[in-house]
Amino acid sequence: MSEREQANHDWQREVGARVPALAVLLQPSHEDRVARGYGHTLTEILQQPFLWIDTADRAVRDRDALKSIVHGGAGQEAVHAVMLTGSGSSLYAGECVAPILQAELGMPVKAVSGGDLLTHPRSAALPGRPLLVVSLARSGNSPESTGVSEYFFEHEPLCRQLFITCNAGGSLALRHKSDRRAHSLLLDDRTNDRSLVMTSSFTSMVLAGRFLACLDRTVQYRDAARRLSDAARRLILEHAEELAAAVRDDFGYALYLGAGCRFGAAREAGLKMMEMSAGRVRTMAETYMGLRHGPMAAIGNDTLIVCFLSAEPLARAYETDLLLELDRKNVGRRKIVVGASIPSELLREGDLAIDCPGVSALGDDEVTVIDVLAGQLLAFFRCLSVGLRPDAPSPEGVISRVVESFQLYRPSRAGILPKSSPT
Repeated sequence: MSEREQANHDWQREVGARVPALAVLLQPSHEDRVARGYGHTLTEILQQPFLWIDTADRAVRDRDALKSIVHGGAGQEAVHAVMLTGSGSSLYAGECVAPILQAELGMPVKAVSGGDLLTHPRSAALPGRPLLVVSLARSGNSPESTGVSEYFFEHEPLCRQLFITCNAGGSLALRHKSDRRAHSLLLDDRTNDRSLVMTSSFTSMVLAGRFLACLDRTVQYRDAARRLSDAARRLILEHAEELAAAVRDDFGYALYLGAGCRFGAAREAGLKMMEMSAGRVRTMAETYMGLRHGPMAAIGNDTLIVCFLSAEPLARAYETDLLLELDRKNVGRRKIVVGASIPSELLREGDLAIDCPGVSALGDDEVTVIDVLAGQLLAFFRCLSVGLRPDAPSPEGVISRVVESFQLYRPSRAGILPKSSPT
């Protein structure tokens, strides 16, 4: 057994010894877990603390190539804007890092959906040239991923492209291997989740994207990855049991609250619950400030409210006021608050505090992966509680691991033509 396999084996034994809700799931062999429909998802959730260290190492190894793409080299000027793109979870991964990249790089940075870039390329794309387009993709084979990359190669020849992908054999990683305008940051094959839902792929792509603002701070970046890994292990060992119990309750609606980079985490956590419950739990993600402007009307007695609580004093002040308002109005079934040093006054009877010591020192912009991990565990346990299979939670096959192929179109002077049609 390799050192990596031994570490994973020891970690699963520790989880099994300390978390009863996971012990019963880990008892069968991996092959039996897969046959029962949860083996891939459980493995992929639990492996994240180790994969984050590996992801940081891979990003740092690619530092020179990434510096050249961002800051220019061999007579090239630095990029003037960065656009992160993807679809579904991959878009939300971009949303988890775009605000902090903009603050630290000092240039416009935005997460834009691949679909918007295909349907409205001129208005959706950021101004500022040269532009760096960062495509985030688990498989690198979705129609949007390939369509967006081809569009920018064809219509923006000076554009630079970075592919952060979990699949070395995917279209994104292979099709432009020899193009000097592109670079692929390839993550460990274990991040290429075999489950339908994205878990370790999502958090690893977030950490890899975060490195774009840490190109000259590799020691700090690696240290943050290690501290996040420690926090993730603590969360699993100390809170997975509580999270499993929380979603056995009867609720049909889940609201996720987050702000700044953590709004992307709220969107992803909400998507995980929707996907893994096959839509039996309806979900919404909103900012704390935005909730008052209409969406609060959707909170009923069957609503689980999941709050990603800021450690920043200014943001926490606003968030605290909103949570106290919800309690005063007596709306929602119960709250789950994820953060550090959670004040007792924010908790009503039945609420749950997922306190994560040490994350305050990292700052809100770094802890999105911890928020998402809590959301993954909630969705995983809810999936099992309603009798679905986490590896393939869509019984009728409505959604699939990779979005099925659809026709791509391109603009032309003669009108809109299929991509495969002659000019």
